[in-house]
Amino acid sequence: MNRLKKWIIGLCFIVLAVFLWILASPSPEGVLVLEYHQVTEHTDEDAYRYNVPPEDFRQQLSYLQSQGYTTISMLDFMRAKKGKQELPEKPLILTFDDGYEDNYTTLLPILEEYGMKATVYVVTNNIGQPGYLTWNELRDMQGRGIEIGSHTANHQPLTQLPPAMRADEVRLSKLLMEWNGIHTIFTFSYPNGAFDASLPALLQQNDYLTAVTGDAGYNTFATNPYLMQRVNIPHPRFGLLEFKLRLFKAEVFTKLGIHQHLAGENGEDLPITVRRN
Repeated sequence: MNRLKKWIIGLCFIVLAVFLWILASPSPEGVLVLEYHQVTEHTDEDAYRYNVPPEDFRQQLSYLQSQGYTTISMLDFMRAKKGKQELPEKPLILTFDDGYEDNYTTLLPILEEYGMKATVYVVTNNIGQPGYLTWNELRDMQGRGIEIGSHTANHQPLTQLPPAMRADEVRLSKLLMEWNGIHTIFTFSYPNGAFDASLPALLQQNDYLTAVTGDAGYNTFATNPYLMQRVNIPHPRFGLLEFKLRLFKAEVFTKLGIHQHLAGENGEDLPITVRRN
């Protein structure tokens, strides 16, 4: 019993030491990417956990601005990586998956209210369906500073598809949007956060520049651009405190090197983890 007690005390000291080290060490440098879905007052029960009500969203944006964050696009990030522009001191990318209509009716006016921009990842075969963005809305959003990306054609986890179907989901979603007047699609979001070692090369072959996962953490120019990390922001159950804790989680994961997807010295991909939601 005494041995067990000593072991527990020792473990507590180790945990406390790690926690104090995390608090004392400087905040990580890099690009913070946040993952949202819907911003609306009204949603059905199935989508509840993916929705952030407008007033909660405003509180989150106000907090981010108070902390000095400035929104950029994925293309801004890649241009800066290639030395073609400079990033602000605390760059932030707001991303929204699936392409819900409230991204146009509710989200866009709030972003404009705060002078922010975002990236919206669209499931192309949902465009024009009830509850989803229309082609006219997408074109208007892009004209008002919103970056449009692909979330595949049918929102099927790519890791569950044979190679030919993976290629179609990646290629056809991009082509369909570009044929319908959307500017070149440079960025991609993996459905359900599922990816494997073959997908970065497939995206590169189809002229994508970046892709986002569902792993929390900060991104630097050393991060594999096809495995960029994001912080998931679900429906807030504990208000702004929960939001701050999720940002803190990204700091912790970055400081501890968890889910760090780095490019090799010659540009090759290092071993990749697979995440399925």
